[in-house]
Amino acid sequence: MKFDELDKMMRIYEESLDQCIIPDCHIVVRIDGRCFTRLTKQTLKLKAPFDEKMRDYMVKTVRHLMDCGFGIMYGFTESDEISLLFRPGDGTFGRKTRKLNSILAGEASAVFSLQVGVTASFDCRVIPLPNEERVIDYFMWRQEDAHRNALNAYCYWALRGEGLDVRAATKHILGLDIVDKKELLFARGINFNDIPAWQKWGVGIYWERYQKDGYNPITGQLSKADRMRLKTEYNLPTKQEYAKFVKTFLPNV
Repeated sequence: MKFDELDKMMRIYEESLDQCIIPDCHIVVRIDGRCFTRLTKQTLKLKAPFDEKMRDYMVKTVRHLMDCGFGIMYGFTESDEISLLFRPGDGTFGRKTRKLNSILAGEASAVFSLQVGVTASFDCRVIPLPNEERVIDYFMWRQEDAHRNALNAYCYWALRGEGLDVRAATKHILGLDIVDKKELLFARGINFNDIPAWQKWGVGIYWERYQKDGYNPITGQLSKADRMRLKTEYNLPTKQEYAKFVKTFLPNV
């Protein structure tokens, strides 16, 4: 069989499971660390419940993903998780899910591994969302998840610090509501309201426009040039103010 015939035949099998996100849907992807509890606690020996080094590793990874060839407008990270919002109508790689999943997971794994000096891996899932409202709901959901995870983590490690084992500490906070958990911490000298915002609400990264001083060699005059750069926000707004913030990345809202 000639190569061209063989190539045409085998492409059918290769592309048989391809799925593309339809043009009318917004693309969000979520990238999660694989076995990161063991990585952060046993291999890297990072501080619990939060370590600024881990935060910085994740922020650097997000910044790379937002500038590696995709039309990504907004990135959000909490713990070992990253969420990315694509520009409406972005057609990179034909919006094929296998391309988005494999490349973004690979890029994240490579960048993070180079930072920490050991092998780390991420998985990736594409989340098609039908309208702007669901995009806002998604990011509010992930921010609330960050808040709940932070509260649970502080409670868990406070109890572990008192000598409770994994099972006992987990059982102790099981079933407690938010008020009870905050009271548990307050009784141990921890005011959850005073915990840094990035720990409770995550970190946002987005493109901002700025003016850069330039020189026009034709006229010989100084000038201003518009440029874009990535901004990292460690003090995100919350609740409805966060919803308004996310709306700014959705020009059709």
